[in-house]
Amino acid sequence: MGRGRSGGRGRSGGVEGVTADVDGGLARLVPDRDRARAWTLLIDGAPQSHVDLDDPTYLSFEYLRRFGHVVDLAAPPGKPLQAVHLGGGAFTLARYVAATRPRSTQQVVERDAALVQLVRRELPLDTRARIRVRSVDAREGLAKVPDGWAGLVVADVFSGARTPAHLTSTEFLDDVRRALAPGGVYAANLADGPPLAHLRGQIATAAARFAELALLADPAVLRGKRFGNAVLVASDAPLPIAELTRRAASDPHPGRVQHGRDLLDFTGGAAPVTDLAAVASPAPPESLFH
Repeated sequence: MGRGRSGGRGRSGGVEGVTADVDGGLARLVPDRDRARAWTLLIDGAPQSHVDLDDPTYLSFEYLRRFGHVVDLAAPPGKPLQAVHLGGGAFTLARYVAATRPRSTQQVVERDAALVQLVRRELPLDTRARIRVRSVDAREGLAKVPDGWAGLVVADVFSGARTPAHLTSTEFLDDVRRALAPGGVYAANLADGPPLAHLRGQIATAAARFAELALLADPAVLRGKRFGNAVLVASDAPLPIAELTRRAASDPHPGRVQHGRDLLDFTGGAAPVTDLAAVASPAPPESLFH
């Protein structure tokens, strides 16, 4: 399969952007008509990332804003973080960390080497950012992180719009815990729709490995009314629930935070997921991106 096939390059003035074959499908970088140097990355038509090269603190997608809240509260404001990002996309969150917390050291694990090449070429990283990118499987890359190195581990991995099964298990979370420093924070992008069986199982799985949990999502998603994203936050240290709740509620599309007994009750008795029983997250409905 040929790679690097380019369409017209450009910004907002009616130019179609950049198209390339990558390992995960057909990638398109589409210019944002409202922001001069901003782009949306789509893979096979599904939006993956949005990046504003002039303002990396701008987070367009709802779930990325919720990740941003987690980053903002993971340590005192401005304090550098050691972060691991499983799933790279266009490196939106890594750029956000670098901009809001200068001198942070970050590792991005993105299996799709052709996508990494495309993003590096078309949406170059700030040369001052301490961001290392590994083009390997997420669990393989996580296994190379030294014990206790990371203050933050973020999982945002999708293949064909589904989270791979091997990134949904207690064994996977065991390695996340190994890589986290004491009091470190794990955050994961989970996608599900009615009847929310995958989401309930992922909460039960995290509860089997972490003492503290919170879930940030659109209320309609939590009620099983539509397919969407939820951000799971986990740690062995107390989480800043009140501030997470305030920030989520003030988003352009207000989110809800569930935690404590309410969140455990939400699982409905779901069992933790092991490697032997793990399956990929459900595929989104075809209508979601149209």
